[in-house]
Amino acid sequence: MTTPEALPYRPRSVPFGRRLVARAAVACAHVLATQPPRRIRSVLRRLRGGARPATLAEAASARETVLAVSLAAGGHKGCLPRSLATVLLCRWYGQWPTWCVGVRSRPPFAAHAWVEAEGVLVGEGAPADYFQRFFAVE
Repeated sequence: MTTPEALPYRPRSVPFGRRLVARAAVACAHVLATQPPRRIRSVLRRLRGGARPATLAEAASARETVLAVSLAAGGHKGCLPRSLATVLLCRWYGQWPTWCVGVRSRPPFAAHAWVEAEGVLVGEGAPADYFQRFFAVE
């Protein structure tokens, strides 16, 4: 059985300069997503230096931009590259949201990666206690 899924792919809705930066962030995120968790966390810790905390609006805008330029990031299995691309895009603009990895705390149990800003899940459409964090790069 298949589940229909409409992915938000609207690259022309993003200004050209931001679209280029977002595509570069998505490409880097896909490469970074192939690495072990320890290396991902190490790279992100180095990158976050000097960045100010991202606001909820900034993180949500970065996530929407990533979804607008990448079909792969919009799917159910795209949580890791989507979250990585979001933090990389935020970092490009001098901001840093919290990058988190964990599991759903309710069935069906599954691993998940997400972004938080101002203590709120960005674009997940779930309450804060829906995920159990294993680690985060704040």
